[in-house]
Amino acid sequence: MTHLVGEATWRGVDRPWSVAAADVLAALGVDPALGLTRDQSAYRRREAGPNELRERPPVPAWRRFLRQLRDPLVVLLLVAVVVSLVVWLVDGAAGIPVDAIVIGVIVVLNAVLGLVQESKAERAVRALQRMAAVTSTVVRDGVARRVLVADLVPGDVVLLAEGDAVPADARVVEAVALAVSEASLTGESVPVLKSVEPVAAETSLADRTSMVHSGCAVVSGRGRAVVTATGMATEVGTVARLIDSTEQPPTPLQREVELVGRVLLRAVLVIAVVVMVAVLLTSGVRTAAGVVDVLLLGVSLAVAAVPEGLPAILSVVLALGVQRMARQRAVVRRLSSVETLGSASVICTDKTGTLTRNEMTVLAVVTPSGRAQVTGTGYTPEGQVLVDGRPIDEVPSVAREVRQVLDAAALANDARLHGQAASWVTDGDPTEVSLLVAAHKLAGRLPQAQRVGERPFTPERKRMSVVVRPRGEPLWHEGALVVCKGAPDVLLRRCDRVHVDGAVQPLDDGCREAVLADVDRLADEGLRTLGVAYRRLGDDDVDHVDLTDVLERGLVHLGLVGIMDPPRPEARAAVQQARRAGVRVLMITGDHPRTAARVAADLGLGDGSLDPLSGRQIDELDDDELTDRVRATDVVARVAPEHKLRIVRALQHDGGVVAMTGDGVNDAPALRAADIGVAMGVTGTEVTKAAADMVLADDNVATIVAAVREGRAIFADIRAFLRYLLSSNAGEVLTMLLGVLGAGVLGLTGHGEAIAAPLLATQILWINLLTDTAPALAMGLDPPPDDVMQRPPRRLTDRVIDRAMLGGVVLVGLTMAVVTLVAIDLRLPGGLVHGDGTLGEARTMAFTTLVLAQLFNCFNSRSDRRSAFHRLFTNGWLWGAVGLSLALQVAVVHVPWLSAAFGTVPLSLSDWLVCVLLASAVLWVDEVRKALHARRPRSSARHA
Repeated sequence: MTHLVGEATWRGVDRPWSVAAADVLAALGVDPALGLTRDQSAYRRREAGPNELRERPPVPAWRRFLRQLRDPLVVLLLVAVVVSLVVWLVDGAAGIPVDAIVIGVIVVLNAVLGLVQESKAERAVRALQRMAAVTSTVVRDGVARRVLVADLVPGDVVLLAEGDAVPADARVVEAVALAVSEASLTGESVPVLKSVEPVAAETSLADRTSMVHSGCAVVSGRGRAVVTATGMATEVGTVARLIDSTEQPPTPLQREVELVGRVLLRAVLVIAVVVMVAVLLTSGVRTAAGVVDVLLLGVSLAVAAVPEGLPAILSVVLALGVQRMARQRAVVRRLSSVETLGSASVICTDKTGTLTRNEMTVLAVVTPSGRAQVTGTGYTPEGQVLVDGRPIDEVPSVAREVRQVLDAAALANDARLHGQAASWVTDGDPTEVSLLVAAHKLAGRLPQAQRVGERPFTPERKRMSVVVRPRGEPLWHEGALVVCKGAPDVLLRRCDRVHVDGAVQPLDDGCREAVLADVDRLADEGLRTLGVAYRRLGDDDVDHVDLTDVLERGLVHLGLVGIMDPPRPEARAAVQQARRAGVRVLMITGDHPRTAARVAADLGLGDGSLDPLSGRQIDELDDDELTDRVRATDVVARVAPEHKLRIVRALQHDGGVVAMTGDGVNDAPALRAADIGVAMGVTGTEVTKAAADMVLADDNVATIVAAVREGRAIFADIRAFLRYLLSSNAGEVLTMLLGVLGAGVLGLTGHGEAIAAPLLATQILWINLLTDTAPALAMGLDPPPDDVMQRPPRRLTDRVIDRAMLGGVVLVGLTMAVVTLVAIDLRLPGGLVHGDGTLGEARTMAFTTLVLAQLFNCFNSRSDRRSAFHRLFTNGWLWGAVGLSLALQVAVVHVPWLSAAFGTVPLSLSDWLVCVLLASAVLWVDEVRKALHARRPRSSARHA
């Protein structure tokens, strides 16, 4: 491949921090302005591999299968299989060891189902990780483009800006006030100012100012760097080799489910021992085969009581729910966040881009001589600039000043605007783009200048300044200038003169008050305001300029720009939906308080007369006072990022479960402190996304509300299948316990069998396999309840399995046991009701009744309060699972070889009808309970 001649030498850059940037670029064979070609990057990707830390090799399927057999109850089953086979061999190996074979098959099927469900959950999580894949801006083929971080290779030229995560180890080749936080790598909390100059070869990692390292965060400035190491060859990769990957800790929900499982296991083991002792004492078992049968019965009872497939089902339901969120453009990075989403009581949201469209549009320009209106919206430079409805050229004094303001705002600007007709392309901060668009609307072009120095905008400074030499027509000054734009109050404090109709005049108190009044008027109209100012520099000083705070004083005020970011059409409806759900929406913005109040009123957050809490007021409040204030307001304005952290803690101190949005580097601490950190997927920095629990693909508050709704729905589904599994397993345990204790009353004794039990061990295992898988999983796919967003949020202290649920579980389980034992009594002679059937027929009817009762229980368990007939046919998956389970039960009863394996006999149509009628009692009893509950006054509506 001729175009790759010399590629074999691209790897060798030893200690790049100590080598001149030009030499590093030469060694890597790359021009910093053009970057690598597509062919070069593809070749190096094949040679160097992906830019990823090496993960542990995937666990083979056979090992994951064996992992399914580590459950203590499954081990008990395997012991039972071994004991059964030993007894069968001791007895002469006569016939087929049916019990051992059936139990073994069921164990294998359970393990296969667990493996399949675990694999589904892993695939779902991997798909979400791909959706949230991190990208970086690189130069390739002379064009800046976003590529996956995993596709970076040595020699790639990376563009770095505030908020970016450094994607690989790289040598700095250009730096403008570039500061990087390396705390994650070196532990140094102070950001490191980066430089192009090399350092000594022996310099420690923390002092290599000419390098940026993978995983660190750009906190200010911008720069360009060439990648020198990727993947495991980076400094982070070196650390990764020394650290074993740790298992992800269980979520609170998983811990609670595991606790319930352990409690159930202990209780059921006690019950199983009681049943086995009762059987041994009442049945007169004397043979080894009889003892094995008793052991199998006890083990089967223990297995039936505990839903060992619950963790796998829980993971699948969470993963599928998160996928549904992803389709609604909310990418959840951690499954545990789903639990918290359903409990969110406060959504703290930015205004720009979240409640609004993030299509900033300049609507007004105010200068000392007058005010101009700018028509047109969006980022296409189509519109007019008018003064009192007339073209601006008809008012020369205003026209000159407006052009000065817009040209200055376009020069102190890092955004880009290029294209023509309908194919305009923009890149950069929306506010800066809007200024370029307005300048283009006025003049049909953008001003040109050579930038000599700059001091970037930061939330603390609230302004941006550049040193430029204008090219072309000098509109308002010859020579070099310092041009500033930023918050009007901040800039005005640094101005001592004003530019009026081509002349510079002193900025007296009256003029200063007039400017502040203009700011208030623009804010009252819901416009965001920016001030624009400048200062003249001597040409001799430009080449040696150091843009410090000193040069940002003594400025000349030019004018104000009023910008609007129109509210999203769906935002007002989302706010109202959140309020109905008991979720507060708290708007947090850096805008002027009056602007914030006006936008809040448009969105239904305030009445327009609300006095927002400001950042300055927050600084004056102690923690208790701040808690009182944030409880009483819906709008916080003029805040810095550090204020967000205090707001989160105040809300949490007040008992709130807080979802906090953010997009900047300094938002990361607040996102981490919040119960749910939400990063902006469009405008958010990579550092913010890494700190967040959820990423919004569309930066839309309506998506947050939709995610809260989905989180509540998932939690309702989890409660539903927990209710189903626990009540169904309770029915099996109570059937066996009451059946053994009441064997004489039911007529189970005296049939020539060693064990007088209502069900065989294989039948219990079959019920557990049949009802604990497909129906339970299908319940996890149930559509959300109608009123899921009309209830108050769930408290984090609320138990998933509470007292009310346990009461329902016991009632339904007892009903199942009673109707199952009634089926036996109806068929056997010698019981409370005289029958004429055999023990095999009675057990088959009891077996079938219990299975059908659990299938009826599927519909009961969908809601703890609503009737089973409410939205009966909305879950097709559940009907499919019930139909499949019913078909398998018919096969077990009527297919000869299955009938022999499970000890069943064929039933007549009338027998099936009796079983259906008895089993349906579960449905009617629970309907009565729900009706009585509905008639009682409700003190809380928190349960699903």
